[in-house]
Amino acid sequence: MTSAPTQEPGTGQATLTPRKVGTVFITGGASGLGAALVEAVTAAGGTPAVLDLTPPKADVAHVEVDLSDSAAAAAAVEDLVAQVGPPDAVVTAAGTDACGPLLEISPETWERVLRVNLFGTVAVVRAALPHLERSRGTVVTVASTLALRGAGDATAYCASKWGVHGFSQALAAEYAGRVGVTCLIPGGMRTAFFDGRTEQYKPGPDADLNDPAATAGAVITALTQPVGSEIREMLVMASGEASWP
Repeated sequence: MTSAPTQEPGTGQATLTPRKVGTVFITGGASGLGAALVEAVTAAGGTPAVLDLTPPKADVAHVEVDLSDSAAAAAAVEDLVAQVGPPDAVVTAAGTDACGPLLEISPETWERVLRVNLFGTVAVVRAALPHLERSRGTVVTVASTLALRGAGDATAYCASKWGVHGFSQALAAEYAGRVGVTCLIPGGMRTAFFDGRTEQYKPGPDADLNDPAATAGAVITALTQPVGSEIREMLVMASGEASWP
C-alpha cells in the first residue's frame, strides 16, 4: 500500500508519509526468520501470507509449496493472491543449506540449495512483480553474510546467496522507480536453521546470534519507507557476530 507526498502547511516543503505495511507474502514463513516476519507484519497492522513446505503455526493465509519447483512457486503466488489479494510486498525468507566438502555432497543435494534459495526467490519475485508494480510495492530478498565472503564447506549456500545478492542489485536497477528492492544481509540468528547438522557445522556455545525478531523489525523499516525512498541493502546482525567481514 503506497503513500503520496503531502505538503506541510505554511512551509511549502513536501513531506513524505511512511507507507502502511499492507499485504506481505513471506516465503519460509512457517519457521525462523519467516515466522518472526509473520509476527512483525501482524504487529505493524499488515496482513502476512505464507509460502512454505509446511503450514505456519500462526493462523494466516498460506500455501504449502516446494520452492525448489519454480512453476509450483509461481502458481503458489497466484493462489495467495486469490486468497488475500495482491501483495504490497514480498519477503523471500525461505532458505536451506548443505554443509560439507564439495566432493562429498551429491549433485542433487547441492543443486537443491540453489533451487530453493536462488531459483525459488526468483520464481516468487517474478510472479509477484506485476502486482507490485501496480502498487509500487517492495521486494525484500534475504541473502546472508556469506553473500559477501566465501566459506569452506559451504559452496552451495555461498553460491546461492551470492546469486541472491547479485539478482537483487540487478532487479533494483531494472525496476528503479517502479518497485522498491531491498536486499537483507543477516548474520546468524537463533533459529532451527542449524538443527540437524553435525557439531562441526553448528554455532559454538558462545556464539553471539541475533534474535530473528530484531532482524524482522529491520525488514519492517524497509517496508515502511515513503514512496521515493528505498533502503537498498541492510546488514543486520548481533553485535558480537563473528562471520563478517
